[in-house]
Amino acid sequence: MRSVNTMLMFRFKQFAIEQELCAMKVGTDGVLLGAWANGGLRILDAGTGTGVIALMMAQRYPDAQVTAIDIDEGAVMQAQQNVAQSPFSAQVTVLKETLQQHQGEYDAIVSNPPFFIDSLAAPDEQRNMARHTATLTYSELMQAASRLLSEDGELSVVVPFDYRQRMEDEAIFVGLFPCRVCAVKTTEKKPAKRYLLAFKKHPCPCVKEQLTIGSEAYRQLTAAFYL
Repeated sequence: MRSVNTMLMFRFKQFAIEQELCAMKVGTDGVLLGAWANGGLRILDAGTGTGVIALMMAQRYPDAQVTAIDIDEGAVMQAQQNVAQSPFSAQVTVLKETLQQHQGEYDAIVSNPPFFIDSLAAPDEQRNMARHTATLTYSELMQAASRLLSEDGELSVVVPFDYRQRMEDEAIFVGLFPCRVCAVKTTEKKPAKRYLLAFKKHPCPCVKEQLTIGSEAYRQLTAAFYL
C-alpha cells in the first residue's frame, strides 16, 4: 500500500488518515475488513485505532451512524481528528470506552481485534495493547457481540489463519454462527494468511470465498478507497 509524503499519513480517495499517535498503522487487514464487512444503520467499530474502518463503513453506508470505540487515549484522539477532517464527521462518533462495558444495539459490529495470544508481550505498552488479547480476548469479543448485536445483526472480524479456529470456537460457545468466510492469500499458490469472518445470531448457510491480494477481485473490492 502507498502512503502520501510520510508513513504518518495515509490518503484514501475521500479521506486521509493521520496515524502518528497510534501504535498500529493503517494496514491491509483493516482496509480489507472495512471494504468487506456488511453494515447497516447502526454500526460499531470495536478497537477503532486510527478510525480507518469506521470511516470506510461511513463511506459505504451513507445513512449509517457509526460508533467507534478504543481504550487507548492516543488512538481515540487520532481517530477523532481523522473523523473531524473527513466528509463523514456527522456520521461517526469516537469514544474512549471498552467493548466489555459498551452499551447499545447494532446492526453491524466490525473489529480488527488484538490477535497475539501465546507470544511474548512487546516492551512498547501502547503497541502491546493494540496487538495482544490481554485487553480484549476472543471470548470477550464474542460475548459483547452477542449482547450488542440486533437479532439480524452481523459481526465481522479479520484474524491470522492460525487463529481462525479459536475465533469460531468462541463464537459457537456464545451462540453466534459463521455466515461468511473469506480466505485471504498473498499469492494464488500459497495457503491463506488471513481470514475475514462474519457471524450471525442464527444458524444459516455459510458463504465461503477466496481473495488474493493484488488480484482483480481485490482491486474491485478496494477500488472506492485506494488512490
